[in-house]
Amino acid sequence: MATTKSVNSTENPALLAFHHVSVMLGDKRVLHDITLTIGAGEHVAILGPNGCGKSTLIKTITRECYPLIEPESSLTILGRDTWNVFELRSLLGVVSSELMRRCTREITGREMVLSGFFSSIGLQPYHEVTAAMMEKSSQVLERLEARHLADREMTEMSSGEAHRLLIGRALVHDPLALLLDEPANSLDLRAAQELRDILRKLAQAGTGILMVTHHLPDILPEIDRVVLLRQGRVFADGAKSELLTTERLTELFGLPVEFAQRGGYYHLW
Repeated sequence: MATTKSVNSTENPALLAFHHVSVMLGDKRVLHDITLTIGAGEHVAILGPNGCGKSTLIKTITRECYPLIEPESSLTILGRDTWNVFELRSLLGVVSSELMRRCTREITGREMVLSGFFSSIGLQPYHEVTAAMMEKSSQVLERLEARHLADREMTEMSSGEAHRLLIGRALVHDPLALLLDEPANSLDLRAAQELRDILRKLAQAGTGILMVTHHLPDILPEIDRVVLLRQGRVFADGAKSELLTTERLTELFGLPVEFAQRGGYYHLW
């Protein structure tokens, strides 16, 4: 039985408010009656196995997929149900595997960060880069400890370095939250830990973290709330300490599992 958590108010609208949301892909219903509220600045992990609907949920948030129009169904972002997508991207920074796959072009690290101002990957001749944008890109590179990557081409970077610049691209607008899709995918142990250390600093500085993953170690110590997604439905929603148990995770993933906690991180096998 799923539990729900409400953090909305009229004075401070929720970052995301799903109310009985269902989404179809072709003739298949992928998300079923999702009710979920996430506050601005809140740190939340959405955890579930492959095929549970995580990617569709992300695309519904970023307005690439739209819910079915049904009675009592609604979806608002910061209290609004309609958005200019470019305006939305300045409030919710997206770092996804799909964007990562598009970062193979011969563009520099600074150009990658600057492209966040234009919702592009890299810069085009018609993009007008201002002095203020250049200054902001330098601040972001400094914040991510990535100044040494400013003039290096993305094709010459490791996956960990490229991930760092992709986060920088999302940070140029100082978004209320980062939406992270499997952020440590394809990273080795050291690169994954360096990435998580950066995300922890951002979380501690007040940037909301919405982590969507099937990988337990992605869940940062700063994340207190976990939403378990199974077969397109919210299976459970509540405190990390209550939901990350052997019994819950065995039911979520559909096979016997064991897990342990170390240094604020959880590990599953």
